[in-house]
Amino acid sequence: MKSNKTIYAILLALAVWVSSCSEEFLDRQPLDQYAEVAVWNDENLIETFVNNIYFAVPHGFHALMMSSLVDESMAVWDWETSNATKSLINPSYLGVWDENFWTGRRYQQINWTNGFRQIRNCNIFMEKIGDAEFADENLKSRLIGEVHFLRAFIYHNLLSIYGGVPLIKGAYGLGEDYEQPRASYAEVLAFVVEEADKAAELLPLQQLGSNMGRATKGAALAIKARALLYAASDLYHNPSWAQGFSQPELISFTSGDQMSRWRAAKDAARDVMDLGLYSLHTSGEDPSENFQQLFISKETSEDIYVRFLLQRVQENWDIGDPGLFNGPNGYHNWGGNTPIGQLADDFEMADGTKFDWNNPNHAADPYGSRDPRFYATFLYEGAQWRQRPANLRDSDPQGIIQVGQWERYNAATNRVDIVNGLDTRQGPIEDWNGTYTGYYLKKFIDPNVDHQYFRQEVPWRVMRYTEVLLNYVEACIELGEESEARTYLNMIRERAGMPPVTDSGQDLKERYRNERRVELAYEDHRYFDVRRWMIAPSVYGDATGVRVRYQLLPDNTTSPNPTYTVINVQERAWQDRSYLLPIKLDEMNRNFSLIQNPLY
Repeated sequence: MKSNKTIYAILLALAVWVSSCSEEFLDRQPLDQYAEVAVWNDENLIETFVNNIYFAVPHGFHALMMSSLVDESMAVWDWETSNATKSLINPSYLGVWDENFWTGRRYQQINWTNGFRQIRNCNIFMEKIGDAEFADENLKSRLIGEVHFLRAFIYHNLLSIYGGVPLIKGAYGLGEDYEQPRASYAEVLAFVVEEADKAAELLPLQQLGSNMGRATKGAALAIKARALLYAASDLYHNPSWAQGFSQPELISFTSGDQMSRWRAAKDAARDVMDLGLYSLHTSGEDPSENFQQLFISKETSEDIYVRFLLQRVQENWDIGDPGLFNGPNGYHNWGGNTPIGQLADDFEMADGTKFDWNNPNHAADPYGSRDPRFYATFLYEGAQWRQRPANLRDSDPQGIIQVGQWERYNAATNRVDIVNGLDTRQGPIEDWNGTYTGYYLKKFIDPNVDHQYFRQEVPWRVMRYTEVLLNYVEACIELGEESEARTYLNMIRERAGMPPVTDSGQDLKERYRNERRVELAYEDHRYFDVRRWMIAPSVYGDATGVRVRYQLLPDNTTSPNPTYTVINVQERAWQDRSYLLPIKLDEMNRNFSLIQNPLY
C-alpha cells in the first residue's frame, strides 16, 4: 500500500512537471517573427514594418519590363506578354498581371491583390502608430508621412489600372463585412490627393545617408501631380468607349470641369518645381553622353524618388539586371525587352524634322544625324559598344553591334552564303536569345560592367524632375498657355541637344506627346499615356523591326553599305476593354458587391 502511494505521488509530480513544461513550451515566442505587441512597442521594429510596405513600389529593371506591354518593346521570350498586347486579358486570365504568374513582379506588385495587401499594412500602421511611444518624435512623424505617401502611391496605381476601387481606410478584423463596393473614380482620386498632401506636410525635403530612397516632400507632391495629370486626361472625361456602361462614375468623372482639373494638375506640378531642389541633369558631356550618364549614375539632380536595389537574397532572380536582361546576346546577355521599330522611328532627326522611311536619304542611312537621345537609348547595326567578352574578341575586336546579315560568294560551291551577325538570333553565340527587331536597349546599361557575371548597382528612377516638367507642359498646352509650354518643353530639348519647337495648337500637342515618348522611353509612363490620351487603338498595331542586309554585288563582293527593310515582327491588336484591367474572377466571387469593368 505504501508502495502504491509512493508510485502515485511520483506520477502526480511527473504530471504536474509535464504540464508546466507544456505550458512553458506553448508560451514560447516564435523564433522567426515578432509578436504584434512587441512590434508596436519598438520603434526599430515599426520602421522595419514600414520598410516592408515599400515593396509596393516596384523596381522597373525586371526581366519583363512594362515597355513590352505597349509600343516601346517586345519580350523576345514572350512569356505571355503578347496576350496583353493582343488585348486577350480577361477576368479568368490575367497573364503577367496575375499574382500567381511565375514571373513578372513588376506588374504583380501593383495589381489588385498585392495593392490591397499593402493597403492593409498601411491601415494597420495608421491604427497602431498613435499609441506607439518613440524616443525620437521626429522619426515617428516621418514614418507617418511615409505611410501616407505609400498609401497615395498604391491607390494611384490601382486607380490608373482599374478605375475606382474599394476605398479601405481601416484594417478588417475577423467576422467583419468584407464585401465593400467600389468607390467612384472621383472619390479615390480625392483620397490620393488628401494622402499626398498629408505626406508632404510631414516629410523632410531630403532623405540623406541610409535614408536615401525613402519618400520626401518632393515625392509626395510629385505623385499628387502625376495623379492629377492623369485625372485631367480625356480617358476620364469620355466614357463613351465603355459602350453604355451602367456606372460610369467608376471609370470617369460624371460632373465638374475638365479645364479646372488641368489647372489643378498644372498647379501641382508647379509646387514641385517651386521647391527649388531639382534641376535637369547636365554634366558637361555631349548631349548623348549626358543622357546616358543620367541613367547609370547612382545620384543626380533630377532624382525625386528612386527605388534602390536590395541584396540578392531580398529580391527575386528576375529583378535588377538591366544589362543581363536586355543587353545583346552577342555579349552573352539575353536581349530581352528589345525596342520595336515604332519607338526608334519616333526619334526625330537632329534638325528636328521627322524621321521617315519613305525619305530616300533617311532610308539609306537611318542611324545618321538623329536626336542625340537616339544614340543613348538604342544599340543598332554598326553602333560602337563595349568590348566583347574574352572568348569573342577574336570575332569582333572593336565591339561593334552586328544585327545584320552578310551575303558572301562561296567560290567552292558557286553559291551565296548568308553570314549572320554576332548579335542576331541566328548568330553563333546564343541563338535562343536575341532581337527580332534589329535593335537592343542601351538606356540604363552601364558599358563598364560585364553583365554576364556582375549585376549593375543603379537605382530605378520612379519619379524624376523631367517628368514633372513634362507634366507641367502638358497642362499648360491643354489650358491654352502655349508660350509657357514651349518655354519648358524647349528647356528639355536644349538639354538633349535638340532645336526648339515653335509649333502651336494641335501640332504643339503632338510635338509634346512625341517628346514625352522619346524622353521617358522605358520608364513606365507610356503604358498609361496611350490610354489616358485615348490613342491606344492607333498605337497597338503590329510591332515592326528592321532587317539589315549587306548584299552581294555583281562582282561577287559584298557591299560595305547595308540595305534596310522594315518588317513586321509581332502581331498586336487592340480592344477598348483594355483601357482598364479586369477585376479577377476570384475577387468577383469573393465580393459580390464588386462591379466588373466595362466590356469584360
